[in-house]
Amino acid sequence: MNKKAVITGIGAITPLGLNANESWKNLRAGKSGVGLITSFDASDLEVKIAAEVKDFHPGDYIDLKSSRRMSRFAQFCVAAAKEAADDANLDLTVEEQPRAASAIATGAGGILNTFEEMGNYITKGPSRVSPFFIPLMAPNMGACQVSMTLGLRGPALASTAACASGLYSFIEAHQLIASGACDVVVAGGGEAALHPVAIAALSNMRALSRNNDNPEEASRPFDRDRDGFVFGEGAVVFIIESEERALRRNTKIYAELLGGGLSCDANHITAPLDDGSGAAQAIETALQVGGIEATDVNYISAHGTGTALNDVSETKAIKLALGEQANHVAVSATKSMVGHLLGGAGALGVFSCVKAITDEVIPPTINLDTPATDCDLDYVPLNARESKVNYALTNGFGFGGQNGCVLIGKYQN
Repeated sequence: MNKKAVITGIGAITPLGLNANESWKNLRAGKSGVGLITSFDASDLEVKIAAEVKDFHPGDYIDLKSSRRMSRFAQFCVAAAKEAADDANLDLTVEEQPRAASAIATGAGGILNTFEEMGNYITKGPSRVSPFFIPLMAPNMGACQVSMTLGLRGPALASTAACASGLYSFIEAHQLIASGACDVVVAGGGEAALHPVAIAALSNMRALSRNNDNPEEASRPFDRDRDGFVFGEGAVVFIIESEERALRRNTKIYAELLGGGLSCDANHITAPLDDGSGAAQAIETALQVGGIEATDVNYISAHGTGTALNDVSETKAIKLALGEQANHVAVSATKSMVGHLLGGAGALGVFSCVKAITDEVIPPTINLDTPATDCDLDYVPLNARESKVNYALTNGFGFGGQNGCVLIGKYQN
C-alpha cells in the first residue's frame, strides 16, 4: 500500500504574522521580523536581538483555563493547528478520530517553564512550584494538546531532533498516510525558547549574531559578513490527508507531501561534517523516496542559518546531492527574515516550499549583499522571484549531526 499524502490546510504563528496569510505576505516581501528583545530585559546580555512573535494573546485562540496549562510553545502549536483545521474545513467523525494523528515536533519543549519553576523553587520554596510543571515542560505536550483540541485519537508523535525536529514530523506523517495506518495527520513544529539563559549559552558558544545595532540586517545566510544566527520563535502546522479522503471531501489541495530522508553525521555535537556528506545523504534519500531525479528539483528552502560552518557545509551538500543541477536550482533562506525557529524551522521550510509551488513565487534571502566566496549557488538574493516550482526540498540540520530533508511536489490528480 502506498497512498498519496496531500496538504489541505495551513496555519502559522511566526515573527512575521499571526496567521499563514500574513506570514507569507511578509516572507515574499522580504520583511524582517528581527528586532531588539522585548519579552525580557536583555541589557546585560551580549546579544540583545531576536525574532519574537509579537502581540500573541493565547485567549484569542484557546480558552483561559486550558491556555494556563500550556507552555508558550504548545500555545503556538494549538493556535496554528486550529487555523490549519479551519483552512482545511477538517470535520472528523467519531469513526475517523482513531485514524487521525498528530506529529508536532519541538527542540526545547516547555523550557521557559523549566526556567520559571526553577526560579520559584530557589526563591520561594518547593510549595510554590506549579503542580502543572511536568506537563508544561514536556516536549510531547505540543502534540498532545493539538490532539486534545482537534479530537485526534490516533498516534500523538513528538520528535525531538534539535533544529531538524520539524522535518521529522513530515516524514512521520508521510509514512502514516502512505502505509494506510492513518487518514489524517496534523503535522508541524513549534518553539518558544527565548530566555536570557538560552541566549547567554548560545552567545557564549559564538553561535548568535551580535549585530545589535542593526537587528533587521543581523541574519545574513550565505553572506560574507554573516556572524551567526538569530534566535526566533513560532509554529507552523499543516493538515495532511490521504488523497482519497481529500478527494472524497472535495477540498482544496495545496501540494503533495512526497516524503523525506534522514541521516546523522556521527561526527560532532555541534559542527557539521566539513564536506556536507551527511546532509547530502538525507537529500539523496528524500529524492529516492519521492521517486524523482535531481534534475526535477526547482527550489530548495535552505537550512541557511547564517553561521560560518552551516552555510558552507549546506552548499557542499546541495552540490554533492544534486550534481550539476545545483547550479540551476533556486535556494533561499527564510531565516534571514524570521530567524531560527529551532524545532519549528523545518515546518517553516515546508511552508515556504508549499507556497512557492502554489503561488509560483520564491521568497528571498534578504541581507545577502556580498555572497561568501565558498557560497556560490543561486540564493535568490534580496528580492522574491516569480518562478514555476514543481518540486521543492527543504533542509534541516541539528546539533548532534541530525539531518533531515523533506520533498514537496505540485499536486497532480
